[in-house]
Amino acid sequence: MSKAPKAAIRVLIADDHQLVRESLVAVLVAADCCQVVAQASDGHQALAMCAERNPDVAVIDLSMPGLGGLEVVRRLRELCPLTRSLVLTMHDDEEYLLQAVRAGAAGFMLKDSSASELIDAIRNVARGLGHFSPEASRILALQLQQPGRPIEDPYRNLTAREREVFHLIAEGLTTKEIARRLGISTKTAENHRARVLGKLEVRNAAEVVRYAIRRGLVH
Repeated sequence: MSKAPKAAIRVLIADDHQLVRESLVAVLVAADCCQVVAQASDGHQALAMCAERNPDVAVIDLSMPGLGGLEVVRRLRELCPLTRSLVLTMHDDEEYLLQAVRAGAAGFMLKDSSASELIDAIRNVARGLGHFSPEASRILALQLQQPGRPIEDPYRNLTAREREVFHLIAEGLTTKEIARRLGISTKTAENHRARVLGKLEVRNAAEVVRYAIRRGLVH
């Protein structure tokens, strides 16, 4: 992992693209104020590494295999309460921002932001502040002014386990493969799969994939 000065901000980077992770590491090392203590290529790995390394800030992409960024942010709030989440994504839709904040994100940035803004965001989040772009701040202010405005959750009312199954279906795993991956019986996996399809109002795995792609939950 990267070297850093004493009292550096300890950062985890979670993104399924290696080139993106390497670029972020280079930016943080050059800034000389952060130490990258872990890198993760999927949601499950991100949670495991956070539990092991206890970073100050977790920089999380929304679209990751296995477990999406929104679910990672939700779980981190309970699993690692001292780790603050900064979402770094290419999705600029209002619903992603609002869902990320609702899940517990302390900041929200787009991947076309500058390196200096990323550093500022990590510093702010590490200090216990929030960091949102001007457009994101406008959206959040509007939501506060109109609290009755509906927010569409891309996962709808899927449970935590059903969200896991959803991502595994989207990855192309069969019911038996899902059962093995999650350590559950095939019958239980079948039940979860059926509930996922029913709640999302889709008919098969192909439609699950299309649903996930349309909502930016997978690449």
